[in-house]
Amino acid sequence: MASFSLAHLSDPHLPPLPAPRLSELAGKRALGYLNWTRNRHRFHRRDVIDVLMSDLQAQVPNHIAITGDLVNLALEAEFAPALAWLESVGPPERVTLVPGNHDAYVRATCHRFTEAWGSYLAGDHTGNQDGAIFPTLRRRGPLALIGVSSAVPTPPLMATGWLGRSQMDALEHLLATLASEPAFRILLIHHPLRSRARAKRLTDSSELLALLKQYGVELVLHGHDHVHSTIWVEGPNGSSIPVVGVPSASSLAHGHYPDAAYNLFSITRDGDGWRCQQMVRGINQARQVREIRRVRLT
Repeated sequence: MASFSLAHLSDPHLPPLPAPRLSELAGKRALGYLNWTRNRHRFHRRDVIDVLMSDLQAQVPNHIAITGDLVNLALEAEFAPALAWLESVGPPERVTLVPGNHDAYVRATCHRFTEAWGSYLAGDHTGNQDGAIFPTLRRRGPLALIGVSSAVPTPPLMATGWLGRSQMDALEHLLATLASEPAFRILLIHHPLRSRARAKRLTDSSELLALLKQYGVELVLHGHDHVHSTIWVEGPNGSSIPVVGVPSASSLAHGHYPDAAYNLFSITRDGDGWRCQQMVRGINQARQVREIRRVRLT
């Protein structure tokens, strides 16, 4: 059987940041704007993400998953350019998006990402019985892509995420339905399932980990931390589930944060199970993209 390739990137924090109106710079946005103008604009670069995406497209993946933080301050003027960028990546049939905390940065515009990017967020059958968008399910080749939203507005200096009881209950029903199907199940979420930083954690991660232990998936993909990461969490019957993070797709290396990179997964049916190989590709100081490593996950 031919392998199916899935590219994964996250946290593009698309530059440049539009000039905000004075009325938009209140509360958390004021601190975020100060941080952008003094610091973050030096590391999140449009030329970096353009080079990375050119290399990604040259790999011709079957599908692309993006795990949030397209924008920076969720300014009204950020959503249309972000949609234009999404359209340059590919049509909704080839690109699946889940939101990040910066996409729901403040309460005033926390709903805008669903309006602006709805076709990239929606599942094959949009909406649950209560009208909620998430969790979503998209079937692409052998994959069952399960999207959840951990994006919620938070107070200044906080970047936590939360799924909530309603979404968690719907996710349990979806995972239970998929548990007996011969699909390669991938959970897409912005926040990592474990975090040492209290201000950046998924606040109901213990409930999500309990669902994964009971029903299982083959792979979890996330962003948020802006670093390469792989941890293993417990699945059903003592199995282990790989949880893989990726650096910001627009970032230059600074501090403990690496240069921009993306993951490319090759997934193949192997008897009653699966083979999944991860290739990591990232830029170097010369703005060239090269293969960093290959790892067999299953």
